[in-house]
Amino acid sequence: MPEGHTIHRLARDLDELFTGSVVRASALQDKFAVGVAMLDGSTVTSTDAWGKHLFAQVAPAGERPKVWLHVHLGLYGKFPHGRGPAPAPWGQLRLRLESEQGWADLRGATACELLDEVARQQVIGRLGADPLRRRVDPDQPLARIARSRTPIGALLMDQAVVAGIGNVYRAEILFRHGIDPHRPGHDVTPEQWRELWADLQVLMRAGVRSGKIVTTRPEDRPRGRRTASTVRREDSHYVYRRAGEPCRTCGTPVATEAMVARNLFWCPKCQPE
Repeated sequence: MPEGHTIHRLARDLDELFTGSVVRASALQDKFAVGVAMLDGSTVTSTDAWGKHLFAQVAPAGERPKVWLHVHLGLYGKFPHGRGPAPAPWGQLRLRLESEQGWADLRGATACELLDEVARQQVIGRLGADPLRRRVDPDQPLARIARSRTPIGALLMDQAVVAGIGNVYRAEILFRHGIDPHRPGHDVTPEQWRELWADLQVLMRAGVRSGKIVTTRPEDRPRGRRTASTVRREDSHYVYRRAGEPCRTCGTPVATEAMVARNLFWCPKCQPE
C-alpha cells in the first residue's frame, strides 16, 4: 500500500496537471459512472492529501456546488499520470481525467467517490495527525499513545493515531530511535516521541521530494551512493525486508514477525526490550 509521502506527491502532481483547468472525465467500467458524469466538464480548484487519502476539489459545470473527489488507493490501486496526450485506455479503468496539461488514470482503488465538505471532514475526523501537514501538534497522537498498552509498532500502523505511516516507515523509524516495536505505547517517553516525530517529518518530506523511501543515513551507505538519487534500493533501509540479514549497525540478524497483519522487522540488539 502506498505510504503517505506517495499520496502527498501524487496530490502535488495532480495539482500541476489539473488545478485551474476544465477536465474531461471518462472510464471503461460503470462502477463510478455517476461520478464520471459529474466530473466531466468540471473545473479542478484544489488538491489535498491527508495521510493515505487524496482529495481533489472540483466545481461541476452549471450551478451545482463544489464537491471533493476522494481516492484511497488501498493495496492494489494505481493512479499513473503524465503530461501530454493520454495513452490508449485499457483494462479496468475506473476514472480517466484529462486536461490541456496532461492525464491521470485510476485503477483498483479501495475508495473513489464524490463527497461534500461535511462528508470530507468526517473522513478526516477519523484520521490521526499527518506528519506531512503543516502546523501539526505531535502531542495530539502522543495523548493517545501515552495511555495505551498496545505495542508502539501497532500504534504507528493505526491511521487513527498517525495518518500516513505504513510498514516501511514503521520499521525504519523505530530502528533509527532504538525503540523495540513491542514496547507498550505508555512506555514511550514524551521526549522519545517528539524526537521520533521530528525525524519522521524529515524522512517523509524527503520521500515526497525524491519519490522513494530512503531511511539509511549517508554514512551508512556505500561510498559513491550516499545521496537519495544514487542510493540503491538494497541500501535504502536498515531493517525493512532484511529478515535474517546482519544489522547494518551491530551485525545481529534482523528479526521478523507479523504485527497487525503486516510483516514487522527489527534488530533485537539495537532495539532492546
